[in-house]
Amino acid sequence: AFAIKPLHRLALYKVDVRYGVRPSPGRPPRKKMGYDITAAALRQRLRSRRLQGAYRVVGARLNKEVCMSIRDWPEAERPREKLLAQGAATLTDAELLAIFLRTGVAGKSAVDLARHLLCEFGGLRSLLEADQPVFCLHLGLGPAKFAQLQAVLEMGRRHLAEQLRRDSVLESPQAVRNYLKALLRHEPHEVFGCLFLDAKHRVLAFEALFQGSIDSASVYPRQVVKRALAHNAAALILTHNHPSGVAEPSPADRVLTQRLKAALELIEVRVLDHFIVGDGEPLSMAEFGWL
Repeated sequence: AFAIKPLHRLALYKVDVRYGVRPSPGRPPRKKMGYDITAAALRQRLRSRRLQGAYRVVGARLNKEVCMSIRDWPEAERPREKLLAQGAATLTDAELLAIFLRTGVAGKSAVDLARHLLCEFGGLRSLLEADQPVFCLHLGLGPAKFAQLQAVLEMGRRHLAEQLRRDSVLESPQAVRNYLKALLRHEPHEVFGCLFLDAKHRVLAFEALFQGSIDSASVYPRQVVKRALAHNAAALILTHNHPSGVAEPSPADRVLTQRLKAALELIEVRVLDHFIVGDGEPLSMAEFGWL
């Protein structure tokens, strides 16, 4: 038992943790505002004050208790276990990002932090394409996470490139789209490149040949011909991005395509397609009959 100091002229009581509140010997309850302070009333006041004090003084501790650890979640709801059981495609953006983050911060689990970051960036794509200064300004992110993310993205691009090298591009047009999208969609300025192919239409190399402003890039047919000869290419696929996100060819794009096609025919290199990369799926000029 321990003594309780008077609270607003309340009577002194001794508190026994096991047996509750009882008056100190020889000290009957004092009157306050015309009625006696009973043991039950004092117990209620003490409980209320104890809770209020806990919220004020131990706020961080309470936050930690309110934020349940992912380890305490049902197994079917934990992002990592859910991915292993059902596949990555079943996870939300926040759950995928939480697995990448691995840990949360004070008061936030990894999933809560992932949701917070997606709201701040405006979506997963903006987070993945952010440069280092912007990326590192946000809660829970720093240079180590940025380096880790860039490594993951580069592994994804190399995996897509490896898929193209195994098969003919004519047999896997969607793989070509995925690869070019991974290479060019995030570029803030217009980039023009070529996918050089051998006689069996397998990928020899990709080169970004020209870079321009936010809405245009100067392309020189002579340089394209020179690089095609350097790779001993039998065919190639032209591509460039539209930073505006609209994957529609301009009249200048169509004229340029015809100029490049005519120049490359002189060295017997076929132009199979010209892809324009925007926010959605890359547009194929060959599929629209514009080649």
